[in-house]
Amino acid sequence: MKFHPIPLRLLTFSLLLLALCLTIPALASDRGEGPLDPSQPTGITVDAIIQKFAAKEKQFKIAREQYTYRQDVMVETLDGDTVDGEFRQVVDVLFDDQGRRSEQVVFAPQSTLQRISMTREDFEDIQHRLPFVLTSDEIPEYSILYVGKQKEDELGTYVFDVAPKQIEKNKRYFQGRIWVDDHDFQIVKTYGKSVPDIGVGKHHGDNENLFPKFTTWRQQIDGQYWFPVYTKVDDELHFSSGDVHTIQVVKYANYKRFGAKSKIIYQGQEIPKDQPQPGKTPPPPKP
Repeated sequence: MKFHPIPLRLLTFSLLLLALCLTIPALASDRGEGPLDPSQPTGITVDAIIQKFAAKEKQFKIAREQYTYRQDVMVETLDGDTVDGEFRQVVDVLFDDQGRRSEQVVFAPQSTLQRISMTREDFEDIQHRLPFVLTSDEIPEYSILYVGKQKEDELGTYVFDVAPKQIEKNKRYFQGRIWVDDHDFQIVKTYGKSVPDIGVGKHHGDNENLFPKFTTWRQQIDGQYWFPVYTKVDDELHFSSGDVHTIQVVKYANYKRFGAKSKIIYQGQEIPKDQPQPGKTPPPPKP
């Protein structure tokens, strides 16, 4: 997002993983997490966990590309407790007659945001980084630190801190914490932000484009894949020209497998499209 009337964007955030790690424990109780157990995993190595969830994430990424869903985005700025600007957009992610991915805007009232504006990077984040995926192909780009074990609602999870090893030009990354289900070995929650911020430190904030911390929760769909369903932002954005408090909510709903002649392969077997698979009860999204 960018600041108005001077072009800008969301919160400045250190690229140092250590700084993020120091911030996360203080906020854990606000996100409903149980006590963090720093002990090592039992019966499995940390490297094996990483390889397992990275392989599952690759399967998840391919599978989600074969689902339709509705994406509901709400962004607000606050002056004290008063909402002084709002952006809203509801989009159906569909397939056309040729089986190509398409987006259909179903609701998009005029934006009333005045102090910030939505940027191309914001919309890319909604599509690709808020529902963060860390696949086996992307593992080499990240430093991954095992933190411990933690209950997330009724789920047992392994917790990892994640940060890009280096920032390549014109590429953007996730930096933060992930929770991996200790049974399905899939990411069930993420907390962090997109990096790098853009234009930070430029004279008078020209082209300053900042990004907020967010939490994304997933739920199990069709008894197989943990898909993102709810993202929440409540952050103070520290622009050169002043701070902006923003609330953001992104909902991903109505997941349905595309009915074309496509196959979803899971653990080497085709998943029937018309038969929901039994699975555990997912944790509810946080309000």
